[in-house]
Amino acid sequence: MANWLARIFGSRNQRLVGQYSGIVKKINAFEAGLQGLSDADLAAKTTQFREQLAAGKTLDDVLPEAFAVVREASRRTLGLRHFDVQLIGGMVLHQGKISEMRTGEGKTLVATLPAYLNALPGKARTSSRSTTTSRAATPSGWGRSTASSA
Repeated sequence: MANWLARIFGSRNQRLVGQYSGIVKKINAFEAGLQGLSDADLAAKTTQFREQLAAGKTLDDVLPEAFAVVREASRRTLGLRHFDVQLIGGMVLHQGKISEMRTGEGKTLVATLPAYLNALPGKARTSSRSTTTSRAATPSGWGRSTASSA
């Protein structure tokens, strides 16, 4: 019975990705407008977000534009543009969930999204932890799992 329902309504993960995809579309809609801003105008967005939060908006309300601002700042300063899947990873982290990513998929870049968003209220300390597990050659043999944290 559960399989039948999952085929009609999708799995829980498929439904969540569908919800996140709608937000990604909103984020992408800001991209062209933000590219036309000067560096000073882009930086002023932080003040605008803080004013919106003080006026009663929530972090989730400002998330699409805030993520778009981080994406644009990253493109300008690092030459790296967040991919849509990385935006989804940032939303997952913002919700306090675990986002599993493989080596090279941009965990550090993803972490900039919720770090910026959650720092906007200026009340809490933002912390992000990235752990990479890989296989390495060891004196006792190949393939022993090692973990490193950044």
